[in-house]
Order: sequence, then structure tokens, then C-alpha cells
Amino acid sequence: MLSQTKNVIRELGSGLILRRASPEDAYTLAKFNAAIHGESEADGKRVAAWTRDLLTLSHPTLKPDDFTLVEEAATGRIVSSLNLIPQTWSYAGIEFGVGRPELVGTLPEFRGRSLVRIQFDEIHEWCLERGYSVQVITGIPYFYRQFGYEMALDLAGRRLGYEPHVPKLEAGEEEPYRIRPATEADLPFVASVYQHAVSRHALACVRSPKILQYELNGQSEDNINRYCMLIIEDKAGEQVGYFQHPDYLGQTGLTAFWYELKPGISWLAVTPSVVRYLWRTGQKYARREGKSCQSFGFMGGAEHPVYKALGKNLATVHEPYAFYMRVPDLASFLNHVKPALEKRLAKSIAAGHSREIKVSFYRTGLRLLLEDGKLAAIEPWTPTMKEEGDIAYPSLTFLQAVFGYRSFEELELAFADCWCNQEDVRVLMDILFPKKLSDVFPLA
Repeated sequence: MLSQTKNVIRELGSGLILRRASPEDAYTLAKFNAAIHGESEADGKRVAAWTRDLLTLSHPTLKPDDFTLVEEAATGRIVSSLNLIPQTWSYAGIEFGVGRPELVGTLPEFRGRSLVRIQFDEIHEWCLERGYSVQVITGIPYFYRQFGYEMALDLAGRRLGYEPHVPKLEAGEEEPYRIRPATEADLPFVASVYQHAVSRHALACVRSPKILQYELNGQSEDNINRYCMLIIEDKAGEQVGYFQHPDYLGQTGLTAFWYELKPGISWLAVTPSVVRYLWRTGQKYARREGKSCQSFGFMGGAEHPVYKALGKNLATVHEPYAFYMRVPDLASFLNHVKPALEKRLAKSIAAGHSREIKVSFYRTGLRLLLEDGKLAAIEPWTPTMKEEGDIAYPSLTFLQAVFGYRSFEELELAFADCWCNQEDVRVLMDILFPKKLSDVFPLA
């Protein structure tokens, strides 16, 4: 198949071109991504289904030409590819645009030619044009740092229990809560519970009705990012919560995602029914797949109410990994979320305070001007030998503070070149950028 010249972005030399994808690429790109990203034959099929869905089905935000391809011009063979999944996140309730690169891969024999860097440069330009102030990606250790990303936000985190930890019903006792598949009529309830849940976090992915509809029934059954959505009801048929899970076993069992209850419902009362459901369903999947289901689990980030409800009955703890975050214009982003920063000041011991703070990143920096508890200025500033600033965060480590991933004290302990000369500045920066956990479930 020859190149689709109408989608060509530019020639790269050595017989390679960079172009945008189209639905006609679905089969070839699905096969490519399955080979690059699939960890097993079954996993490869799920990655292929995800790719086909993104290119051929109606996605809430992504268009087929949000994929980039590097291909041999003469043969049409794909040698490298990635995509950009647009979405909206919120920072302390303030929404901002996010571009999520995904499905980044290159054939082994074409690695080391900067093909991924070329494509990242292209999609970063798209983000700038579209006003996506932050980019996020999940990926292998270190690799994406070379494109301006910093690991600066918790990713996943889960806890597992085993058969002895499954609560038993007494003889003749009925299950107190019913669990059933969600329908379209349940989506307003799911949206309200989701919104209540993300209020615990500093950052969240905004889920519109269109996104929830897509996640309920807009993906192929074998899509790796498709999760069954379940509603929890009490004996009177009233909705009390929801959760999601894959329709296949993980490494050792079945794990629930986004298990959440509406306000005023006891986690201690509902959770045993959810655990029994996960265990039964995991055993059913094991029989279907010819595997062994040894565990049930909950993916709720570093902290979650279900962890407290089950305590030591979640015997295995998998600590979170991390999202890579990129903020190309930090001053602009902080000005965008300034109302949240000023709200933190107003609720603190620094209410009404005035102070200039010069924040050094060594090569670059920021100037924050507080006037009567308001941020009168957030602007770029450059440190010099004569004026080093009031506080320093080496390189991109300040992003860890901005997104609540690490406190200044933690960064200071980890990085010898992270310092603060003024105790009042240390206090103010901890107020503006406190450590606060997040468990973001991005749009895929």
C-alpha cells in the first residue's frame, strides 16, 4: 500500500515520511501495535482492538488523524507510530486541556533514529495550537524525560486479597447488596458518584456524559481499555455505588477499578458483597480462560476508603507508579489555576499576606508576587549568580510540587540542590503547593 499523500506532514529522508493516519490504516496499524505492545497473544489482540476502535469507531475526543505514522514511502510499511488522546482534567476543580500521547512504538530495526522525538515534536505543536496546557503519558522508566516530561503524579496503585480474606455469608443469609450491569439510565448516577469521589483528589479527569456513554458501550468487547461497569443496589433496589473491572483475568485475579459509593453509605456494609462478587466472577473467568484465579483486588491509588474498610484483608500492597507530566508554559498554567492557589492562601495562616518569591529552576525560574493574599503576578524570571532566588527546585522537579506529588521537604531530602533560604518562603510554598494525593483515571 503506497502512502496516503494527502495526509503527509513531511519527508524525513532515507525513504521515510511522517504522516497522519486515517481509518484505512486500522488493520495495518492494529497489527503493528499488537506486535509492539502486546505482552502475550491475548494481550496483543486487545491492543489491536483498541487501535481499531480509535481509528474506526466514534471516540469522544480523538479523531483518526490524531495518530502519527512514520512509514516507508515506497512500500507503505509502518515503522513507528503514536497518537494523541485529547481530554480535560481539573486542578482543584479548575478545568484545563490535556493531550495524552499513547501507543508509542517503533520497529526494533528503526530505533535510535529519533523517530519518536520527531513525532513528539509534532504532537506538542498540536497541543500548543489546541490550547492543551499539560501533556501526560504512562510509560517505561526514564524514556519520556528526554522529551520534557517529569514523573509527577501517582499512577494506579492497588491492593490484593486472597481466598481466606473473602467474607463468608452465614447459612441462609441473603446477599445484602445486588450487583448488576449498568445501563444508560444509570449514567447520571455514575456521574454524580464519580464527581463526589474525585473531590478527594487534587487532580481528576473530567468525564462528560459523552465519555461515560463511550465507556459504557462505545468500545469493542476485546478492547484492552474496555471495563465492565457495574451498579450496586440495596435490597430495595436503590443505587448505592458502582465499580468497573476488566472482563478477563489479570496476572493473579480480578481487580475492581473506580469502586465508589454515594455519600452516606457505609463502606463496611457494602464492601463484603463487592468482594464476593469479584471472587465469584474471577473464578468464572478462570474456568473460561483455563487459568487460576488466586486473588481479588482494588485499584484505588495510594489511598482509598476500601483499603480502610478491608484493612489487613488486602494483604498485598502494590504502590503507585507515576504519570509523566509536561507543562511547557508553567507561568501560564499557574495563572490559569490561580484561583485555586489563592483559595489555599485564604484558608491558611498566610491569609492576606504580601511577599515576593523568586523560584529558581537554575536555568529558568518564576517570580510570584503576593499582595494582600492575592497573586498579583506569576511570571517567568531568570536566576543569576548575584540573585539566586529564594527557593530552588532543580530542573523539572517543581512539577512534583505543583501536582501535589511530593512536598518540599521530600524534594529537599531527595535532591541536594533543592534548597530554601527563607523559612517564610518554605511555609508559603507548602501552602500554595501542598502534598495531596490523586488517583486519575485518564481517557483512553
